[in-house]
Amino acid sequence: MELGIASKKALVCASSKGLGRGCAEALAAAGVDLVLNGRTAATLEATATEIRDRYRVSVTCVAADVATEDGRAALLAAADGVDILVNNAGGPPPGLWSDWDRDDFIAALDANMLAPIAMMKALLPGMMDRGWGRVVNITSASVKAPIPQLGLSNSARAGLTGYVAGTARQVAAHGVAINNLLPGIHATDRADSLDQGVMAAQGIDIDAARAQRQSTIPARRYGTAAEFGATCAFLCSQHAGFIVGQNIVLDGGALNATI
Repeated sequence: MELGIASKKALVCASSKGLGRGCAEALAAAGVDLVLNGRTAATLEATATEIRDRYRVSVTCVAADVATEDGRAALLAAADGVDILVNNAGGPPPGLWSDWDRDDFIAALDANMLAPIAMMKALLPGMMDRGWGRVVNITSASVKAPIPQLGLSNSARAGLTGYVAGTARQVAAHGVAINNLLPGIHATDRADSLDQGVMAAQGIDIDAARAQRQSTIPARRYGTAAEFGATCAFLCSQHAGFIVGQNIVLDGGALNATI
């Protein structure tokens, strides 16, 4: 499908690897010029080189932590005039409800709620003035069905979801569509980390840990960054302007819900 967004410009946060990279590659395949972001310069530059060579689009790199004020300032300086914003950041560590104190929650809120809100506040006015824009926030399927060991993530991402629910409906008349993508388990470093936690807790090997989690997914596999990115690119396309304020789950059917 022709997405109709060739020559648009996108900022994709936390895009040197994982789901962020999947989104960046899908947008590049549609002809979108990119501002990529990651905390490790070498990994970021390697990703940028591969995307430039494969898709022949412009790629600007900003090595920065989007959860910090300085990091956001650097990103915004490179992202002037962007048409598409993909908000993404690594999730906070797992644990038990009794493990976390105030500082843990503040760190989670900074990365997974307040940072994407700050990016939207900075970039939405320009999109509205130009009469077109797309924002996709990568959150988590835990927004729909909380995961007990991911209480920090549950809390911060639910807060972002509430913010988007109201904001998306205020800017839609200006041609700007904001939506959230809610991943379940995908084959990324994050999944590896969680699988290693299961491995350590149960005294099993990594293959057994993965098999155990895959058995809970009706699709019987983890998702891929490529298929996640393709969904993101569609939400950023000319065809998705009537999709507003939605929470779209990509989890292989793991969320057992009718609606």
